[in-house]
Amino acid sequence: MAETKSPAEHDEAPPSEDGAKPGANISFPYDRMTVEQFRRRFPRARWSDARKAWFVPGRTASRRIGRWLAEMEAEADAHADAKGRDAFVFDPIDSPYLEHGKAGFRIRTPYSKTVVDELREVPFSRWDGDLRIWHVPFRSYEELRRRWPNIEAAARRNEPEERRRRAEERKGTEQDRRSKLRSAERKRHRYPLQSDDLPPIDRPVVTAYGIVVFTEISGELVDPNVVTDFYPGVTEDHVWGYWRVPTLEELVRTWPAKMPPAQDAEWWLPTIEELRPARRTARSREARKRATAP
Repeated sequence: MAETKSPAEHDEAPPSEDGAKPGANISFPYDRMTVEQFRRRFPRARWSDARKAWFVPGRTASRRIGRWLAEMEAEADAHADAKGRDAFVFDPIDSPYLEHGKAGFRIRTPYSKTVVDELREVPFSRWDGDLRIWHVPFRSYEELRRRWPNIEAAARRNEPEERRRRAEERKGTEQDRRSKLRSAERKRHRYPLQSDDLPPIDRPVVTAYGIVVFTEISGELVDPNVVTDFYPGVTEDHVWGYWRVPTLEELVRTWPAKMPPAQDAEWWLPTIEELRPARRTARSREARKRATAP
């Protein structure tokens, strides 16, 4: 539904005396029941063929239309919630990670990027940072149920006992050794860059580590024999660049690139699809810092 004020926002003069009267226009897809409700609420409203909209006379027409639209939206949400509640009763999700209340579902799981990504795709879901739970209204039950197998599997994988079990199984293996070496390399906060294709300094760019900010290009040549396991394709023409994690302010100020990166690019300017999750992560990181600050 759309509302437009009359007559100031229209260049075309109305075909009747409406143009000289205070009022507001409203248009919405034709539905017999909606039209009947509208006519009962606004008995003086008239249809305008020229504008393909209803004209509601009166100086308070815009406010009255706004209240009616809000009531219609609330009624539609209540109907959708009722359908979702019935669907849950008929085919419930039985999981220790989910409980339902009067307004919808509360979801609490161990941290998992998969869980976060899945729940962000559920319409009207929201994160409660104080209680550390996700809220999902009943109206979103069908989408939640569709995504639940991935959510629950990821939550179980990230239970502390399960993570400890996998860590014990990996101890002493080649996989464990390589994982520790990769972790140690990342902690050096360095990255190999083509000497003839260097990124800008102090500006967020994308690499295999995600979005980073390079603070220095050292000029030190990379030894491929030492780091080829961590950076496939590195050559003697690469030099070391040193990076840090970008701040939320830097990510917010960064203008997204309109073009995707070139094939085989080692770094590129971030697109809006890459900036959005990075901004969310940075916002959460800074909120945690504030919460633990003395």
